[in-house]
Amino acid sequence: MEKPKTPTPHIGAQYGYIAETVIMAGDPLRAKFMAETFLENPVQFNNVRGMLGFTGTRQGCRVSVMGHGIGMPSIGIYSYELFNFYGVETIIRVGSAGSIQTDLHLGDLVIAQGACTNSNYAAQFELPGTFAPIADFSLVRKAADTCDRLGYHYRVGNVLSSDVFYNENAHNDKWISMGVLAVEMEVAGLYMNAARAGKRALAICTISDHIITGEVTTAEERQTTLTHMMDVAFSLL
Repeated sequence: MEKPKTPTPHIGAQYGYIAETVIMAGDPLRAKFMAETFLENPVQFNNVRGMLGFTGTRQGCRVSVMGHGIGMPSIGIYSYELFNFYGVETIIRVGSAGSIQTDLHLGDLVIAQGACTNSNYAAQFELPGTFAPIADFSLVRKAADTCDRLGYHYRVGNVLSSDVFYNENAHNDKWISMGVLAVEMEVAGLYMNAARAGKRALAICTISDHIITGEVTTAEERQTTLTHMMDVAFSLL
C-alpha cells in the first residue's frame, strides 16, 4: 500500500512520526502538559497553526498527544488527517463538558458511549437516515474498568456535541428528558470520522461546569481533577 503524502495542510509531520494511538485535547497547551507529564522522551512533531503535537513512550508503548481545537470543524480536520494520512488507528479525546444532570457533579468523568448533536456534520455522508455516532466498545469497557479501579466517579452514556457555545435556545430540558449527560462540542464529529475510516475512538470528559445549577470549577480544581481523565486515557494503551 502506498503511503499517503505528508505533511498535510494542517499537520507538519512526515509519515511515521505519529503513533498509532493519539490522545487529543482541545487546548494545544493541554497536549503539551500531557507530553511533559505522561510521556518519556517526547518529541514535538507539529506546530502548524500552533496546534502542538508530540510523540513519546508511556511504559514502553509508543503514543502521541495533540491538540484538536474547538468544535467539530476543527477536530474533524485533525482526526480525518490522522486517520486517513498518518495510519492512526485510535484517537482518544480528553476534554471538559458541562453537566445537565443533577447527579453528575463538578470533577466527575463522563465516558461518552454515544454523541447526540445539533450539527449538520453527518450530511456530508449522504446517509438515508440519522446516523448514531458511538465509541469503540472495547475502549468504553476498559475506561470504565479503570475508573472503578482508581475510584473515580463517572457515568457512561450520551453527550450532546453542540455547534453553539453561546446558545440562545439550547433546549436543555429536552436533552435532559432523553438522559443526555453533558454538553461539549467535538465528540460526534470524532466518532463519525472514526466510523467512516474504520478506526477506533473514545472521548473521556471531565465536568468543569454545571449548566443547570451554574456551578463552575476553580482553577485549582481544574488542575487537580482534569488529570483524572488523562490517567484513564493513558491506561487504554
